[in-house]
Amino acid sequence: MSSRPLFSLDSEHALRPVRLGDGAALARAYTANREHLEPWEPVRSDEFFTEAWQEQHARQCVDDADAGRSLRFVIVSDDGEVRGRINLNNIVRGAFWSADLGYWIDRSRLRRGLASHAVDRIAAYARDEVKLHRLQAATLLHNLGSQRVLSENGFERIGLAPGYLKIAGEWQDHLLFQRLLGG
Repeated sequence: MSSRPLFSLDSEHALRPVRLGDGAALARAYTANREHLEPWEPVRSDEFFTEAWQEQHARQCVDDADAGRSLRFVIVSDDGEVRGRINLNNIVRGAFWSADLGYWIDRSRLRRGLASHAVDRIAAYARDEVKLHRLQAATLLHNLGSQRVLSENGFERIGLAPGYLKIAGEWQDHLLFQRLLGG
């Protein structure tokens, strides 16, 4: 994948694939957003927030993209800092042609439309370039902001998954959403 920005999101932010060398910026972003993300993510070890761990993760992202398993992106501001993530995980071909969508936005950049713009761009990319038929996303029951972003982008609620993911140290129920991309 190209290291150049894939999409402009607004006058200050662009979306591009995770690349080697992103470890330091990812570590800074996750450290700055540690408390903000805690309620929405798995429990993270202290090592997760280090540059070394994040650089190893960046290598895994590049390898997964090369293998067609996942496509992971960063939202970067014009100063080069990571301000969020958006991922197409668990890409399945065959009769399914689907992927799981996940994302987060830096706490200092909330309510600017970044998540909506990023989801819109990634859905178009998944349809036009990756040739997927479907995207699925899951939110915690009380994550109304994420549910709003998904609804604004044509995702429809398809069900409730009890004990779906271990988030913040507990197996938690999630609402499932999908968007059919066509094709």
